[in-house]
Amino acid sequence: MRIIFAPEVNNYLDFLMETLFEKEYFGFQDSAYNYVKELVDDILSNLTTRQHKPASSFFERYGDDLHYASFTKNKRTTWYAFFTKYQDENGDIVYLIRYIANNHTVAQHL
Repeated sequence: MRIIFAPEVNNYLDFLMETLFEKEYFGFQDSAYNYVKELVDDILSNLTTRQHKPASSFFERYGDDLHYASFTKNKRTTWYAFFTKYQDENGDIVYLIRYIANNHTVAQHL
């Protein structure tokens, strides 16, 4: 079993670290970095055991047969990892993370 982040998701996570610091959600760059790192670690550690739900048609732009799992970071923010699950040529199960968003931006579409 492998979990892979699409390049555009990795770019978004880098952007997120910068944005969290620049918009003063965190007072230190290290704090913003640690927040995003903990989110990624949570996804890598727990995606396979979390309940998966099919994504609505709104998210079709990110891929076919998308599912999502939720990751709560604090009282106000839940992150959603949207992914496709497939079997590679070696028979391994692969989770490809295609999009990440939080409840502040996509809750109305779930």
